[in-house]
Amino acid sequence: MRCAVRGVHDAINERSSALRVAWRGAAAGARAVRGARLRTEGERSDAINAPDQRCRLHQRRTPAVASRDGRLARSMQSIGELPAITPPMSSKLATRWRRRLETSDRPAYLLIPELIAEDVRDERLGARDRLPTLRELAGDLGLNYTTVARAYAEARKRGLIDSRAGMGSFVRGRGRTLPLRNGTGAEMTMNLPPEPDDPMLVARLRESAARVIGDADLYGLLRYQDFGGSPDDREAAVHWLRRRLSGIDASRVLVCPGIHSVLTALISQLARPGETVCVDALAYPGLKAIAAQLGVQLHAMALDEHGPDVDAFEQACKTLKPKAVYCNPTLLNPTSATMSLARREALADVALRYSVPIIEDDAYAMLPRRMPPPVATFAPELTYYITGFSKCLGAGLRCAYVCSPNERLSQRLAGALRATTVMASPVTNALVTRWVQDGTAATVLDAMRAESIARHELAQKHLGRYGIAAQPEGFHLWLPVASTWSTVEFASYLRLQGVGVVASAAFSTDGNPPDAVRVCLGGPITRDECDRALRLIADTIEHPLHPHATVM
Repeated sequence: MRCAVRGVHDAINERSSALRVAWRGAAAGARAVRGARLRTEGERSDAINAPDQRCRLHQRRTPAVASRDGRLARSMQSIGELPAITPPMSSKLATRWRRRLETSDRPAYLLIPELIAEDVRDERLGARDRLPTLRELAGDLGLNYTTVARAYAEARKRGLIDSRAGMGSFVRGRGRTLPLRNGTGAEMTMNLPPEPDDPMLVARLRESAARVIGDADLYGLLRYQDFGGSPDDREAAVHWLRRRLSGIDASRVLVCPGIHSVLTALISQLARPGETVCVDALAYPGLKAIAAQLGVQLHAMALDEHGPDVDAFEQACKTLKPKAVYCNPTLLNPTSATMSLARREALADVALRYSVPIIEDDAYAMLPRRMPPPVATFAPELTYYITGFSKCLGAGLRCAYVCSPNERLSQRLAGALRATTVMASPVTNALVTRWVQDGTAATVLDAMRAESIARHELAQKHLGRYGIAAQPEGFHLWLPVASTWSTVEFASYLRLQGVGVVASAAFSTDGNPPDAVRVCLGGPITRDECDRALRLIADTIEHPLHPHATVM
């Protein structure tokens, strides 16, 4: 057993040296990196029998491989569970960088960060790729150590790389968007509001909907309409938006088929393929899908308890020239955090100084009773303020309101939306307008808020000791995962049990998701069913199954 354990530790120690050989471009080193990635037992066996220079990493594992008394499986499993290390950049990139440095007049410490950004954009470098050490890069590029240290410091300042003591420097990059599979991938798992168990409320919804159809010109509702809603629809939108935003008028407001469609139109209008939009490091998964579809790059801004890092945003404005900044300032999906007043003002200030349009996705804005003013309050001439009914009435309505900076930009946005969606459903618009006008929407909102508070109390009871982040009037929470589970396995297992859990990777825009999951407390489940789901989550954390128990 000691031999097996020693083989494992030796493998860890040798991994870094093998990867450094790969950076220098030596063919033998490249083969060693490939050998480190082998996974099947047959491939390991081939590697062990290879020449010495090719298999330094695997030869140190030979004692465990040679074991015939049952230790082989345990040793290999331990090796397989070592943290994944992405090899350093290839010698081709080193050659390319050296050539660019030789032909450029720019200081090397400024050019190297630009080369990193360029290689990330062109996908020659990806998220979590390991960079060479300072001494290695200095030797390969013919520079002194101090120059390379300044270059890495500048790259960190621009948010291009991360450096960790004892581990080296890694590309932050952009996490790859998960592929959509028939419109269902994990990144599209929805955050649904609770459905209050109130027969009188349901009866009121039915009666009001029946009156809409009974009173309407049915043929009129079945015809094509001008985009943006009827005058009555827009007046209802202004009435609803004034709960959060003052000083607006109907000329700047459009009624649209859901927030997602507005985001699609705005991103396509503001940014061309290859251009950049700044976003939170954890953001709405639908935005990631939109950006991937349109070929737009998302630049992640680090988050803290107050909101996005404004200094990082300003640095991005200086170096990346983003075409817009997207924020979800109220009950952020997934962490449930709300941006502070000071951070909203600071974000707006930077956007104003660099003339960067703001996309304020305030989907959850109507749930809390007390909130800081919208970002649009501080930069009305730059902000597209969006809210809708998916999180406070019902996602099936597909109805949202957007207030543009001015009438001209509102008309331009209407053209983009018309090209992608034609129009919002006149039937849906008529129904939502009636519910806003007769107070039904406000009554449903109050009932959802009360139900969310009740479910939040259950969440605190069962999961509070695990450090959850949640707001009483919201219906999702952020749960750190610190057990033998990986976040993906944890979420997959619970979803198989019917619990609405999504791993952090679905929300990550910087390729470095935290060990946490989002838990939805809403949807078509009763309060008792929510209670049982929370008990199941707590029991799963307290008494974890084998991490691969969900694999059939």
